[in-house]
Amino acid sequence: MLALSRKKNEAIMINNNIEITVLEIKGEQVKLGISAPKEVPVYRKEVYLDIQRANQEATSAEGMEALKNLLG
Repeated sequence: MLALSRKKNEAIMINNNIEITVLEIKGEQVKLGISAPKEVPVYRKEVYLDIQRANQEATSAEGMEALKNLLG
């Protein structure tokens, strides 16, 4: 993991097309702005993990059986 220090209004670049800017710092909370192409999905980690879990459930044997029952 790369750890970087940034101040308000400073940014980092990822590749040539993703920019992360520190917008605000209040106590222990940091507000970030992310500029990325539309085809690059950006999620909070907890949302990403929920999506991954839902995808795994949907492709499990139980999920496939539920899909078969739904389609008749």
